Amino acid sequence: MKAADFVVTEPMVIGHECAGVVEEVGSEVKHLVPGDGVAIEPGISCLRCGLCKEGRYNLCPEMKFLATPPVHGSLANQGHWSETMNDERLSVAKELGADETIKVSTNINLKQDVSAEVEQIKKAMGAGIDISIDCAGFTKTLSTALNATSSGGKVCLVGLADDEMTIPLAPAAVRDVDLVGVFRYRNTWPFCIEFQSSGKIDVKPLITHRFGFSQEEVEEAFDTSARGGTAIKVMFNL
Repeated sequence: MKAADFVVTEPMVIGHECAGVVEEVGSEVKHLVPGDGVAIEPGISCLRCGLCKEGRYNLCPEMKFLATPPVHGSLANQGHWSETMNDERLSVAKELGADETIKVSTNINLKQDVSAEVEQIKKAMGAGIDISIDCAGFTKTLSTALNATSSGGKVCLVGLADDEMTIPLAPAAVRDVDLVGVFRYRNTWPFCIEFQSSGKIDVKPLITHRFGFSQEEVEEAFDTSARGGTAIKVMFNL
């Protein structure tokens, strides 16, 4: 198992998405009270280096990130993980204002030409694509994004799969398409919490299954996630 330069070389606990309920707080804590629901940002930066002081803490060279070697994750206590794409997820984008959505097939030949996909995407969107976000990070997906994005647009590379790629940079350059790398995230937790607490988004439909943490329930939870179907977020309750 690997993600870019992060390689698992020994057994480790997975899980970087976790939440809980505050049981008690210290005397100096004013923004939380017992009973509050909280979610944990999984990256712990040093807050001392130049990048941290610039506010770019996601690039901290001393970052300790849950479930990223050699740091263990949160599934020993409580956690959840992402599941395969389905139409129900696209409905969330619609609710948040997306005019058009496209579900990409999981049966993809990564070596085939991208021109057909580019034309299908442009036809489905019906207008120019200003920003493309590649969350897979393969040669084909990045090439598709670069070709499908309109002149003057941006392609954001989030996924980290292929270490080296042969991509159409010259055609993108003559159309003034910017390629921007994004590593993890920063300053997004407050926005997500505000969206949920204000009711702008409802995450309950995304949590399709809940299990306890016994051996039998853990195995059943992983089986449920692996089968796909209606499973989106499969969570453990402790």
